[in-house]
Amino acid sequence: MAATPKTASKSATQKAPAKKAVPKKAPAKKAFTGAAFFDLDRTLLAGASGPVFSDALRTAGVMTGQRHPAESVMFKLFDVFGENYPTMVLTREGARLVKGWDMEAVDVAANLAAPVLVDRLQSYAHIEFAEHRSAGRALVLATTTPYHLVKPFAELLGFDDVIATRYGSDRGVLDGTIDGEYVWGKGKARSVQAWAEAQDIDLAECHAYSDSYYDVPMLSIVGHPHVVNPDPRMIAIATLRRWPTRYLDAPAGVPKLAGIEPQRLAMLFTRSELMPFVRFRLYGKRRIPESGAAIIVGNHRSYFDPLAIGYALSQRGRPVRFLGKKEVFDAPVVGDFARAMGGIRVERGSGSDAPLQAAVEALGAGDMVAMMPQGTIPRGREFFNPKLRGRWGAARLAHEARVPVIPIGLWGTEDVWPRSAKVPNLANVTSPPTVTIRIGPPVELQYDSVEADTERIMEAIMRLLPPSAREPHEPTDDEIRRALPSGVEDVDPAHEAERRPGID
Repeated sequence: MAATPKTASKSATQKAPAKKAVPKKAPAKKAFTGAAFFDLDRTLLAGASGPVFSDALRTAGVMTGQRHPAESVMFKLFDVFGENYPTMVLTREGARLVKGWDMEAVDVAANLAAPVLVDRLQSYAHIEFAEHRSAGRALVLATTTPYHLVKPFAELLGFDDVIATRYGSDRGVLDGTIDGEYVWGKGKARSVQAWAEAQDIDLAECHAYSDSYYDVPMLSIVGHPHVVNPDPRMIAIATLRRWPTRYLDAPAGVPKLAGIEPQRLAMLFTRSELMPFVRFRLYGKRRIPESGAAIIVGNHRSYFDPLAIGYALSQRGRPVRFLGKKEVFDAPVVGDFARAMGGIRVERGSGSDAPLQAAVEALGAGDMVAMMPQGTIPRGREFFNPKLRGRWGAARLAHEARVPVIPIGLWGTEDVWPRSAKVPNLANVTSPPTVTIRIGPPVELQYDSVEADTERIMEAIMRLLPPSAREPHEPTDDEIRRALPSGVEDVDPAHEAERRPGID
């Protein structure tokens, strides 16, 4: 007979004691080191967001009829002069005009407008965003524009929060009231302060960006105010308070004159009739894209080369960011000019990646970046070497940015400004030298190695030079003297040949 078990097994139908429900923990509040508050119109955007929202609201069926001419005039005045008291008062009263709007339809309009506004974002705004994110700061949109309209836009940009005017609603329909602060002027400052207190963030560690005179209260309460694309009143206030002025459609440090970047003003003077001391022959200018990022690479024969490249690009209406050696940026007057033109300072031999990163940022903003892969003008006999040797910087930049690399072959620039001269020859207007600029198709890079792609870049440049440039040439003593810096009698040919290739 089988032994009886000491304990009986549980019945199949017997239930185990119910476990106590564990309460879910509320998500931990993200800790920020500070915050960056951005206004919308004329700050993140070049002009008003109103036309985009107006079109989206009509598409979503919230508004009907064509845009009234007065509406377009108001938006245009805002683009030119910025905010003014009468229009902002009217905007506040506008809450009554939206009474009865269906909130779901407004949400549809907001989602239609969001990608359009993102496409209109100032080109260098993303760089500011990245810097604040890397520093652990929250990105906050602070705008008078209604919350429901701007929230999808802020979400597409990855903002952490939105401070905006909130319209009251009742059962899914706007009721014509404002819920809380009207986020404008002192009301915006109070809203920003309340947000910072709720997040336990010290305003002294915060940044704020705005163009508007009416945002002075907000700018005054943060530790780091930035005046962006200022209206005339803000220019005076920024000067008095020593607040930095920033233009998010240009690199940091680039000023504007009457709202125009110096380089675009300079392009007005890069006309052949204004340079009677040189005769330009330009070939292949249509290979310069009318828009979009690209890396421009050229051979280096003279201090006149950057002006020749600038002339070629100006024929397509494109400004350019030049990479230049630190000696240029450290020089009085010339250095200030180079920075104002958006130049990128390179300290050769330092191993720093800062110039590469600045160039990547410029390309990411849709700008063109120009550089001379040879680094400096070859000296002495090396100047006449038919094989061009380049450093790896252009290839490294191309590998990082993955944008077209467009080669330019320059010839004759040394006749305008030889290596031996401290200044160009501007007096020769009766028989000016000819400078040939030939633009080639984008270089076909393989992205296999920076060394191999550097060879491809230099070969592409060499193909754009005249046949005589690719033939061995025994220079005369006078030619060698012209190819040496002023005051230098000779250079070591072996050292000159060896210093070209490399990672710098």
